[in-house]
Amino acid sequence: MKIVIAGAGEVGRYLAKMFSADNYDITVLDLDGQSLRQLSDHFDLMTCEGNVTFIHDLMEVEVNKADLFVAVTSHETVNMTACVLASNLGAKKTVARVDNREYVMPDNVQRFQRLGISQLIYPEMLAAEEIVKSIRTSWQRVHMSFCDDALSLLGVKLRSNAMVLNSPFKTGFLNHGRFRVVAIKRQGTTLIPKGEDCLLDGDIVYLMVTPENFEFTMEQCGKVSKPVKHTIIMGASRIGINASKMLPSGVKATILDADIDRCNDAVQQTPNALVLNRDARDMEVLREEGIGSTDAFIAVTDSSEANILACLAAKQMGVVKTIAEVENNDYIQLAQNLDIGTIINKKLIAASHIYQMTLDDAVRNVTCVPLSVDAQVVEFEAKAGAKITRSIIRDLHIPSDVNFGGYVRDGKGYICSGDTQIQPGDHVVVFCLATTVKKVEVLFK
Repeated sequence: MKIVIAGAGEVGRYLAKMFSADNYDITVLDLDGQSLRQLSDHFDLMTCEGNVTFIHDLMEVEVNKADLFVAVTSHETVNMTACVLASNLGAKKTVARVDNREYVMPDNVQRFQRLGISQLIYPEMLAAEEIVKSIRTSWQRVHMSFCDDALSLLGVKLRSNAMVLNSPFKTGFLNHGRFRVVAIKRQGTTLIPKGEDCLLDGDIVYLMVTPENFEFTMEQCGKVSKPVKHTIIMGASRIGINASKMLPSGVKATILDADIDRCNDAVQQTPNALVLNRDARDMEVLREEGIGSTDAFIAVTDSSEANILACLAAKQMGVVKTIAEVENNDYIQLAQNLDIGTIINKKLIAASHIYQMTLDDAVRNVTCVPLSVDAQVVEFEAKAGAKITRSIIRDLHIPSDVNFGGYVRDGKGYICSGDTQIQPGDHVVVFCLATTVKKVEVLFK
């Protein structure tokens, strides 16, 4: 597959990393020669210094032969123009990163498709959606739903009161079929559990669960459910504004920002939220705004450091649910070690959606999870005659860094075990480390 990436910024760099691991024919086009040199030093790809909206430069990178053209510069008009040109020059699929919520509305998407833009990606909207999912499930750090909620992947931080601690997997204690542990994050290392392993105090555990077993899973993990009724959002950013618009009915939002212009914009866009021109980094301000009685605190400023520190302060003041936007990948592990709570990274979320376009039609959904930048959860659909349908899972010689979590058959979710026999038409949710998606993909063709 030939892929052209227009833009060597943060999203472009992460996409280059993902795609190069799959040995695709990749070319990155950008005006910033230094960023291009950094990419070519670290990854197996081609670079070209040029303007992504110049036909000459697009032809130089052979966009006419591209299976996928991705425009992810920091300017949405540049991205959209580049995609229209690339499509007209022969690129099979095009993706444009945009910053306007109106563009991604269903009615408008078709208009852009007629212009030659196959898909629009609005990272801030995707990040806001993840925040709202997290708000709905306050006792979880991660919540991913599959097949209309027939299956869910939950990320939970275990404490000393959890009932699942200190029992090796080989004892069968966790083989009750009501949830499945697919991964463990421990002291910066991601583990796929083996027989000798057990869950420990302080682990972040990732579980595949069916809806009827949510309460059981919550009790086993030593958690209690507390509905969120009021949240404070630090930062009148696009993510903060979009998240406040999408909050469930009955949840009050207070938006705090030190910039008066952003506050004025937020007032116009979020009539149901209380917008205050105050600096949420000031602990006295948080006390005055009732942080102690707030159910959730969301930090989505442009500074990862400020978001992490603000969430730490909110934790100290008694807030149970904290969510931080952390765009610096080097800080993700730090934030988890500091017990921040839910971590949001818009470029990883956007890259997951774009990456799915390179996979076979057996792949229905692929999502990065904040275990590390290389962890993914993938939803596959088993085709008739596919290898996955020919024997039980334990006999398929699955790679050691892959864990089958669950499957959906006729709209109902089930937990996988070694004896599970996948049938044609089943949707199977798989946890993968590193770059193993392609290895698993062949099982479903």
